[in-house]
This record gives sequence, structure tokens and C-alpha cells, in this order.
Amino acid sequence: MAAGLSAELRGFQAVQRLAYECAETVAAQLRPGTTEREATRALRAEAAARGVRDWFHLPFAWFGDRTAFAGFRLPTQFFPTNRQLEPGMPFILDLAPIHGGFTADIGYSGSLGPNPLQDRLMADLREHREFILREVRQRRSLRQIYEDVDRLMGRQGYQNRHRAYPFGVIAHKVDRVKERRWSPHIAGFGTQSLRGLANDALHGHREGWSPLWSPYRMSDHPPHPGLWAVEPHLGFRGTGAKFEEILVVTDSADPEQSAFWLDDELPHVKRWKEAASLTEAKGGA
Repeated sequence: MAAGLSAELRGFQAVQRLAYECAETVAAQLRPGTTEREATRALRAEAAARGVRDWFHLPFAWFGDRTAFAGFRLPTQFFPTNRQLEPGMPFILDLAPIHGGFTADIGYSGSLGPNPLQDRLMADLREHREFILREVRQRRSLRQIYEDVDRLMGRQGYQNRHRAYPFGVIAHKVDRVKERRWSPHIAGFGTQSLRGLANDALHGHREGWSPLWSPYRMSDHPPHPGLWAVEPHLGFRGTGAKFEEILVVTDSADPEQSAFWLDDELPHVKRWKEAASLTEAKGGA
């Protein structure tokens, strides 16, 4: 699909890749004793070095059982803390930069050294990526898809941790953002991005759709054309894992063109492809 992308979609793809490059760079620098706050500062510095001056939201970092949002009850608990990284501990880096007027929101899961449980969670997320795309192409309502994802997680033996996010969202719309010399933030979110979401919410309310993909009645409608940052988040016994990437939804009658992931060359997708290739090689040996 990448070869046939419009100039606009290539712009979103570029900033999404930029965000994942920042996450991979910072992940490689993490050491025992690094705190969540230090990790988010490093993410901001990496993004700034690549020309980022504004954010949909400032970076988050979650270490240990915070990757599964253990005990989260208040919005303030999502913000970075002085939790220190330890050997074998899982982590999630989440950042949403704006660059050249394009937005992305990504989630990168990893661990400081081997962590077989998180590896298993990440491997099982592959089914969710395929499942969500298939159901969107079938034009099931967003609320129904959310419930189906819930059931899939239950069959896998996991907990739904994106339900802990504000409004329980599994995804939200992303759009172009006008670049400005001064871009303030409110509670970690860029004011321009919040204004854009508010405008989408207003227009959507009039037209019968929501820019937030949630388990509630406001999402009881077919997928609305546009770009959606999708983030299924699995949790199991204090370990969490997720990916977050852009899903493109169109009004095309062709199922393959009606919805597609913006990029199949992201770190988690490459990881799954490599694992599949190894399995095939072993099976043919």
C-alpha cells in the first residue's frame, strides 16, 4: 500500500516513522536506574533533534507494573514518575509528535533484557492488528469492534488495559495541525490538537459519529473515514504491552482500499514478520 500513498498520507507516515525512530533510540539507551521522567525527557530531546516543536501530547513512559496501569484510578497517574527501570522490567514509551503539520501517536513496548511474558503479549497482539482491520473493512460499528476485541483478549487470557484510558478509548482520530511558533499545552496535550478533537467532536455529534473509539454509545456507528491512532493494550499479572499506529479508513467500496494500516514497516510488524520467517524456516528444515 505504501507505494500508492498520496502525498498527504506520506506526510503522516513520515512523522509516524520519526516517532518510532525516537522510541527505538531512547529504548536502546535505557539502563538500570533510568526513571520514567528521564525517559520522557530523552524522548523530547530526540524529537527536538529531528525538528519537532509541537505535540499532540507530550511523551509518556511506563515501567514495571505501570505498563499494565496497575492501580490507576486518576488521570494524573499516567504522567511519568521517578519509577526506576530494573533488569528484566517491561516498559512502554508513548509519544505523539507533530511535524510539518502532520500528527502521529505511537506506542513502543520493550523490556530491559529478556522478558518472556511481555514477548508473549506482543506476539499475541499480532492477532489484534489483523482482527481490527478485518472488522473495520466489514463496517461493523466501532462499539461492536471494541467489544469483539475485548472478547478476543479474554480468550487469550488477558485483561483489556486500554479501558483504563480516559473514556476507555482504543483509538482516536488524528488530523493535520497548523504549525505555530508558540504552541502551549494543557495537562500534557497540545492546545491545537485538543481544539481539533473538540471540533471533530462537535461535527461528529451533528453527523452521528465520534472522534473517540470507545465502548460507549457515542461510538455506536460505522468507522468514519479518516486517520485513527489505534492502540490495543494487553495486561497480564502486572505486565502490559501495546502497539499504537495509524489506521486509514476511507469510503471506498473496495474492501482492501476501505481500510488499511498506514505502514507495514514498523518495529512490531517487522518483529512479527521475522518470527514468522523463523517458524517457516524451522518447519522446512
